[in-house]
Amino acid sequence: RSEPIVAGGKHIVVVGGGDTASDCVGTAFRQGAVKVTQLDIRPQPPEKEDKLAVWPFWATKMRTSSSQAEGAVREFQVATLEFVGDEDGNLTGVKCCQVDDRRKPIAGTEFIIKSDLAFIAIGFRGPFTGSVLKDLGDKLSLNTDRRGSTNVVANERDYRTSVDKLWTAGDVRRGQSLVVWAIREGRQAARAIDETLMGSTVLPR
Repeated sequence: RSEPIVAGGKHIVVVGGGDTASDCVGTAFRQGAVKVTQLDIRPQPPEKEDKLAVWPFWATKMRTSSSQAEGAVREFQVATLEFVGDEDGNLTGVKCCQVDDRRKPIAGTEFIIKSDLAFIAIGFRGPFTGSVLKDLGDKLSLNTDRRGSTNVVANERDYRTSVDKLWTAGDVRRGQSLVVWAIREGRQAARAIDETLMGSTVLPR
């Protein structure tokens, strides 16, 4: 039986600047973390939004969640390079560096943040091209869409792909999105699969 992973008494690093990362920050504080550092690859937003300056893109401004307000150290425009450990394989730090406007590492800006436990809370990635998706695509000739040829084309009514008896849903089908969409599509796909196997033609609404 594995020991539970808890943040109590530890230096925590959270990689990511979104809502999930904020949840990790809050949970770490609840469990008694000594220090929590949150890494965000995006530049620090302005205190006040300027809609005219960024139109037609969404205007952003500095926001602090209740979790972050508990004392999180926030590092902006920083990339995570590697996780550093000791000879026994225990995490001791996270190696980072500053990035430019294109999110490319800036040479000579590397630094290490002390860390006993790290959380990777980055999303909106879509399917990993080097995973089982590539193997299936090479063997079964899966149809993919134009968005980088990484999203598997599937029927939006029953989530069937171009390969017989193969279904897909969530990020693999629609690309990077929210978890609620993945849950909804996963349930609908499961229902469609069940009805296909059971010989029913009634599809979920």
